Amino acid sequence: MAAKNINHMEFQNLMEGSQPVLVDFWAPWCSYCRRIGPAYEKVAEQYGEEMVVAKVNIDDEPRLAEKEMIEVIPTLVLYRDGKAIGSIVAPESKAMIDGFIREALGK
Repeated sequence: MAAKNINHMEFQNLMEGSQPVLVDFWAPWCSYCRRIGPAYEKVAEQYGEEMVVAKVNIDDEPRLAEKEMIEVIPTLVLYRDGKAIGSIVAPESKAMIDGFIREALGK
């Protein structure tokens, strides 16, 4: 399952759900965002059954990025029960994202 591009309304709906939600805050002009994109898609395929894996384009949703206090991209935020339980900025690999997810969900 591919990562789903979402807007602020979809984000709000996901925050009300029972599944954990991993969100990649990114922008199309960000070369590092594009570089980590394939690894993030593999994460979506791997974790798609147990959590929602989504992407928010900060150019399209600047208020949401501001509300979530995103200052650097790419930033991945993991939410559970509508609250951020962890974040990672500019992960270098899929293994780094996997480790972040395991650690954050273990809290």
